[in-house]
Amino acid sequence: MTAATEAPNTVKVSAAGPALKRIEITVPKARVDQQIEQSFSGLAEQAVVPGFRKGHVPRGLLEKRFGDAVLQEAKQQLMSSAYQQALQDEKIRPISNPELPEGASEPSLERGRDFIIAVEVEVMPEFELPAWEGMPLRRPVLDILPKHVDEEVERLSYRLGVPSPVEGPFEPLDRMVGKAVVRIKGDEKVFFETENALAVVPAKEDAGKGPFLGLLVEGLDKTLGGRKVGDSVTIEMEGPPQHEITEIRGKPLVVQYTVTGAERIAPATREEIAARIGVETQELLAENLRGVLERRRDDEQRSALRDQVFEQIAAKVDFDLPQRLSAAQAARELERQRLEMLYRGVDNERVEARLAEIRSATADDTRRRLKLFFLLARLAETLGVEATDGEVNGRIAAIARGRGVRPDAMRAELEKSGRIGEIALQIREHKAADRVIAKATITDVPAEEWNKEHAAKGGAPGLPATAASPSAKGKKS
Repeated sequence: MTAATEAPNTVKVSAAGPALKRIEITVPKARVDQQIEQSFSGLAEQAVVPGFRKGHVPRGLLEKRFGDAVLQEAKQQLMSSAYQQALQDEKIRPISNPELPEGASEPSLERGRDFIIAVEVEVMPEFELPAWEGMPLRRPVLDILPKHVDEEVERLSYRLGVPSPVEGPFEPLDRMVGKAVVRIKGDEKVFFETENALAVVPAKEDAGKGPFLGLLVEGLDKTLGGRKVGDSVTIEMEGPPQHEITEIRGKPLVVQYTVTGAERIAPATREEIAARIGVETQELLAENLRGVLERRRDDEQRSALRDQVFEQIAAKVDFDLPQRLSAAQAARELERQRLEMLYRGVDNERVEARLAEIRSATADDTRRRLKLFFLLARLAETLGVEATDGEVNGRIAAIARGRGVRPDAMRAELEKSGRIGEIALQIREHKAADRVIAKATITDVPAEEWNKEHAAKGGAPGLPATAASPSAKGKKS
């Protein structure tokens, strides 16, 4: 072992704000020189320069031609290894990528000089979980009645209906596709462009609001209603302050939207629905749907109990949150919400509509959800719960059933987008909450009473999850 490898880095960690650490690392000059030498040695063995055999290029020529690139490579390797070692030695748990302190520039690397690195990184907040055994919970109960089955038939009649092309004028629930060109107001440069932007004329019950390009847009009914294929409209909206794309946070956006095609759903009959589901009679259809609704109700009940666990624990704990919500954190929270709804069997387009609402939430709402993420992580860690491979596969299969796709296709989609880890995280959270529920004091309440209380708090619709919302009609998933 050389003296260079024995020389330790010097690490200083200090608080730079709420749940924010400043890490200053000094890499001794002996390590710097060793890393630079290793980088040039590796280059010497591989470099191909006309007039010289591979591995026999003079060192001076290598330094002249490739010196800057080699130093940059050596710097990146030193920064990465020093940072990871500091996290391990100082037991720091980051929740975001490290960033340079405000006003700082990237450090330079030079032979014969110590290499000094300074970064700031958001970390897991420190707090203690409150006592949770015997927690009082309320469980909404609902008997599945014939009217609920009829409402599910109505929902399926649109979901399984046949789309037909229309030219316009567009009516509520007509679905269209077109070219969207997005600019930040006052800037002629195109920020985003797509040829396949989807839009749906909001139902009358939606008060004119509807999702478009992932954002909730006011007055979308007046903008799209009465238009026809070929028309071009201007849609103005504002980037939510906590959006996962930081460049549009709080910025006024202008979208030029040109409709290139549209369709209207012709509802399927009960006979057609029965045939699609694979049953022969109306009685068997009703029986089949009753079972589906009962399972969905049970899932909603369990979700309601879990939400109460999360809310009560959050109300009893206070701790500082990171001041800035990073793009990665915002995207992670949206993905958590998406997977939760998909697991509960919510239609794709209703999922996207709900995500648009979440993006438009206030900063307080967003920070409340961020706090909940930390609480759930600590609860799962404290209880020692983990997600097994079998549980992950089962959850993927459940989501696949809700979307009408094969489990292997669902897994491939999740792996491609790097979301398998989020599935495991979701399972951990559910298992941790279920441990609390198992030792809770539970009181049953009628679903109607529960829904009124839930709506008064501004929550999303609760039980019955069986009813077909008007905004879900005419939307094929």
